[in-house]
Amino acid sequence: MSDALTELEADIRADLAMIAHPGAAWLEPKIGTDGKPALDVLVVGAGQSGIAIGFGLLRSRVSNILLLDKAEEGKEGPWLTYARMPTLRSPKDYTGPDLDIPSLTYQSWHEARFGKENWQTLNLIAREHWAEYLLWLRRTIDLPVRNGCELLEISPSIDGLLAARVKRANAIETLYARKIVLATGQEGMGDWMIPEPLRALPESSVATVADDIDFENLRGKRVAVIGAGASAFDNAATALEAGAAEVHLLCRRAKIQVIQPYRWLTFRGFLRHLSDLDDAWRWRFMRTILEMREGFPQPTYDRCARHANFTLHEGAPLEGARQTADGVELQTPRGAVVADFVICGTGIDMNFAGRGELSKFAANIASWADRYQPPESERNARLGRFPYLADDYAFTERVPGETPWIQDIHLFAIASTMSFGPSGSSINAMTTAVPKLVNGLTRGLFRADIARHWASLSAYDVPQAVVTRPARKMGDFR
Repeated sequence: MSDALTELEADIRADLAMIAHPGAAWLEPKIGTDGKPALDVLVVGAGQSGIAIGFGLLRSRVSNILLLDKAEEGKEGPWLTYARMPTLRSPKDYTGPDLDIPSLTYQSWHEARFGKENWQTLNLIAREHWAEYLLWLRRTIDLPVRNGCELLEISPSIDGLLAARVKRANAIETLYARKIVLATGQEGMGDWMIPEPLRALPESSVATVADDIDFENLRGKRVAVIGAGASAFDNAATALEAGAAEVHLLCRRAKIQVIQPYRWLTFRGFLRHLSDLDDAWRWRFMRTILEMREGFPQPTYDRCARHANFTLHEGAPLEGARQTADGVELQTPRGAVVADFVICGTGIDMNFAGRGELSKFAANIASWADRYQPPESERNARLGRFPYLADDYAFTERVPGETPWIQDIHLFAIASTMSFGPSGSSINAMTTAVPKLVNGLTRGLFRADIARHWASLSAYDVPQAVVTRPARKMGDFR
């Protein structure tokens, strides 16, 4: 470790010590059916969101926590797996999992690692450096993390606890917790969409942008990418750079989307208070933003456009597909495209029942369609399938009373977007979204223990001073 990083970590310890007030422990763990103290909060996911949530809980003196992640250490999140862009798309000065502690910002780490001059000349953050920073942050704030551990199922247990069945290597165990946070990023409530016409094709011919694709195997082959968002362009560029003979990108819109609505909404008022609005306004804002989809920056487009064998097809939604002797033939209103391999960059759909960990209560998770019916001109069936969350990011019941325990399961992922805006998947929203979630978690833990707190106050008898001179009686003042 460099001297600068060692010095930075010393500064961090000093900073955190100065803002430690109040330092009093205030939670007593409950006991699970295994006879062991249950966790106060179990966080599923140890990527950037999980790290920020864990840090926020520690700062709130909720230390009996554990973060789980099915990935190996350092491979959490998309950064070293299916993220295929050279740099983050967010501006370098956006803060996030540092939760407004200057010495914990990416800038502080980068300057200690590469020097202040390097930071001044830096354009965008390399995704490998962001992954390295997150691992350093997690270790520096000493978060308890268990890697290679997959959540299989959540069910109710005794005394208001939740039982989380998890798998690690070949062993299965049950962890008990008062609250569970699903900080599972893109796939938290569904799966990556494969358009219906492609579902009958051989699996070897179709992948999503989140799959482990052997791009070297696409050298000299024809590739079609369905979708025109940033991830779709990233995958098209990666195929071109790997030596694909042709890459065709099919955009259903008449013109590709180059406006980035997430740049507009990055101000504290929206990020902090969208969730305070009524359903009509929340729906109106988020429907407009999500129907626009995320635009992409110039370098993302240029990675593809610099290749003569790249073709962008606008106004070309996929209408059909069939396997032929010459390859996969994709039908569009503008003609057919033939490819050897198809990559789907068509986003994620909500599918509660398709998530094994939600199987005990998937049927009773309230969706936006269950709670709000927008005007005819604003309807969108796909967005209506998003979960309708409480003000603390907790699931709500479709039929009240059937699964009341899901009020202690909180979702901080891409599927939180309709209820809270870009919170569970965006770096730019963390400084406002994570405190809102943590406040909701601590509020629930406090309220659940209100009888114990009242009994503690009633029995409180710690004197603040010692009286050494007896008070005079009124008659003594003559």
